[in-house]
Order: sequence, then C-alpha cells, then structure tokens
Amino acid sequence: MEEKDILELIQRGESSTVQFKENITNEISIAQEMIAFANTEGGIIIIGVHDKTWEITGLSKDDINRLNNLLVNAAEQQIKPPLYITTENFLINNKRVLVVKVPKGTSIPYKDKDGVIWVKNGANKRKVTSNEKLARLLQTSGYPYAEERLLEHSSLTDLNKLKFADFYNNLYGEELTEEEIEKHITNLRLGKDGKLNVAGALLFGKNLQKLLPSFHITAIWFWGNEITETSYRSSDNIYGTLDELYRKGFDFIISKLNRIQPKEKGFNSIGELEIPEIVIKELLVNALIHRDYFINDSIKIFVFENRIEIISPGSLPNNLTEEQVKKGIRRTRNHIIASFSPYLLDYRGASSGILRAIKAYPHFDIKNEKDNERVVVTIYRQFIPH
Repeated sequence: MEEKDILELIQRGESSTVQFKENITNEISIAQEMIAFANTEGGIIIIGVHDKTWEITGLSKDDINRLNNLLVNAAEQQIKPPLYITTENFLINNKRVLVVKVPKGTSIPYKDKDGVIWVKNGANKRKVTSNEKLARLLQTSGYPYAEERLLEHSSLTDLNKLKFADFYNNLYGEELTEEEIEKHITNLRLGKDGKLNVAGALLFGKNLQKLLPSFHITAIWFWGNEITETSYRSSDNIYGTLDELYRKGFDFIISKLNRIQPKEKGFNSIGELEIPEIVIKELLVNALIHRDYFINDSIKIFVFENRIEIISPGSLPNNLTEEQVKKGIRRTRNHIIASFSPYLLDYRGASSGILRAIKAYPHFDIKNEKDNERVVVTIYRQFIPH
C-alpha cells in the first residue's frame, strides 16, 4: 500500500472496512474496533485522521511510538483469542499517520475481555446480542450450517415417512423399510440420533407449523401500493415443507395477476399472464432455497397494485452482489436443501434460473439490504388495474 492509496481511502470516507481515528488513548475501545473488523471482513484503521471531517491532523513521533505499543497490547491482552495485526507509518501531506491492518479472523468469534462479541454494521460497530447472529459467526469458523442444526424437540415421528420412502425409491430405485429409515436420514445428512435437522424437517417433515413455526410464508394482497395500508384484499400464513410452500406461494401470486389479451389472438382466448409464470417460479424458489435459516422469520410475499415483492430473510451470502446474481453467479448457503430441491421443487440448481427469468421478463430488481438482513426482489407489474 502506497501513500496515494491511503489518501484515496481518506477521501472516500469511513466504511465497513475503513475507520478513522484522530488519536487513541484507550486500549479497550480500540480493541473493540479490531474485534468488529476481525469478526466481519477485516479492515483498516487510519490513525491521525479526524473521523467527522476526514481532515488529516497527523501524529507526533512520540504518538507513533506510544500507539504501536498500545495497539499490540490491545490485540494481545484485550482480545480473546489474541489477534495478529500489522502497522505501517505514512507521511501524507507532510503529516504522519499510522495505518493498522486488521485481518478477517481465523478463530471467529473474537471477544473482548468481558466476553462481548462485536461486529461491523456499516461504518459503525455493534454488539452481537442475538443467537441467530452468533450462529452465523460460528458458521464462518466451521461450525454447522443453519440447515444442519438439530431440532432437539424433534423425533422420527415428525418425519413424513411415506414421502421420504417414495423419494428414496424414485431416486435410488430401492424400497425402504421402516428399520432403514433412521440410517438413511443420517447418511443423507437430514438428521442424527433419531432427530431431524432443519433441512430434514423442511424437506420431509410434518406439522411444520409446530416444528418450525418461523419458517413459513407471510402472503398479503394489498389494495394500493403502500405497505402502510391497514386493510388488505386478502392475507395468509402459509406453512408446510419447502415443496408445499413453493406450490402454495406460487398459487397465491398467480391468482392475483391479470391476463392480457394479445392482439393476434381471438377475443375468447384465455390471455397471457401479465408476468410470465417462469419469473414467479424462479424468484420464489430461490427465496426458499437460499434464504438464511439462522434468522427466525418468514418469507414475505406482498402483492401491490403496481408490483410484487418477495422478501427473503438474510442478505446475499459470501459477499455476493446483486449484479453477480443477475449474471447467473450463485453461492449456495444451504447445500443440503439445494441438493435435494431438484427432485422436490421446480429447481435446476445450475445457476441459470435468474437468467431465464431475465430473458422472459427483465422488469424486476434485486436489492441486497445488508443492514436489514434481507433480500428484496421487486417485480413490476405490466398491467396495472384501475
């Protein structure tokens, strides 16, 4: 990194990976900043820059010597486990600044001496207070994915054994006996020790309203175009396995769409849907398969007069961007669910679904709301009813 690179970072301002400090005297406070970087994506702390005005105020030689000792002590004594950082001095506009590089941690989650976990939230830091956020941090360190979490209150009585046996027979051409079910549930990573995990329940469970009450679809048909409307045309809470959620969610949307009469077809023809079915299929199935199952919340389907919104809990995984999604790039969050879905849902898993949707009807946007931990897909309606 050169001086011009530091100057460019300063001119851009603070972000989730860049932090300014005019000076530092408190080990605990700077340790918390480093913890937040290490638990997120890593980052750079530039000392000698005012965090509000971005003015380069500079540091003295004594400051540089003192800060290097303070930073090392903070990284080693105030952080559990200790964190390895690097520091480098730069002369910017004849003023000294100290650049601290904090890597993304390899032993996440990092904590302060009081056991508090910090993460970045935009340019700021925040405490981890929810089990869901902690679980996602643990996942980055090799702990089980959300779909592999065992449901401690479950048993094989919560398994739709007939559905699982039919699936197994169709896929492998083998009849499945009652005695073999538990063994194959374990082998296929759908559960363990007589219990189902999240993936097993979502794919082959029964009584999902009791087993996984948060993982359903909230569907609302609004009168107008504002979510603040207090009355609805209709609403429904849809429960069931993933294939049932997909089918019922698809039917909810399709039943609210209008049909357009093409000029070249006769007056009595059935007409074409204002939004092609393939668009609804691809976007809904992606929301079900790739949502974040660490977050205990429902998928939202909102039908407005001028648009349809499909809101999926969790931001895009592994730094995936909206632009990459629209180019067919996919990074799977739920590997087990994705591997079974081609046999249970209208899902191919070849990263081509979004491309097919765009080709059929490009009038939709994908917005990755990291701070709100959700992905909002907005499909604009071709025919707006009066």
